Amino acid sequence: MNTDNSSLSGEIIISGLEELPVGASALLKALGDRKVVAFDAPMGAGKTTLIGEMCRQLGVDDDTSSPTFAIVNDYQPSAGDHVYHFDCYRIEDPREAEDMGIEDYFYSGSLCLIEWPDRIEEFLPDDTVRVSISVDPDGTRRITF
Repeated sequence: MNTDNSSLSGEIIISGLEELPVGASALLKALGDRKVVAFDAPMGAGKTTLIGEMCRQLGVDDDTSSPTFAIVNDYQPSAGDHVYHFDCYRIEDPREAEDMGIEDYFYSGSLCLIEWPDRIEEFLPDDTVRVSISVDPDGTRRITF
């Protein structure tokens, strides 16, 4: 695994699931105090898997499956603040996000991890961390931020 987490921009390369914990840890460390993270990746690239590992490392014991139908899952780590996991895939109109109070989540001070952020782009804070996951032909995941 390759990491460059000396600043907020970097790349993490994960060759297999056994490297996922180290990759998730490197990403969490790189985030610093930033609280809103937008994950851009094609279906099946590993957004939910990466978010699940990040949550586990933060002390979340709950199932961290994608909140596709609920749109947001609220996790309570054993120590610390809430972690909100959004799956915006089903949002067809940004007003749906506005009606659910999405901006309240983003400015709550809690960590917000967002799948399919393009559906709610207009509500994302300026300091949102953008994470892109791409899949190489050999199955390696490249996580850039």
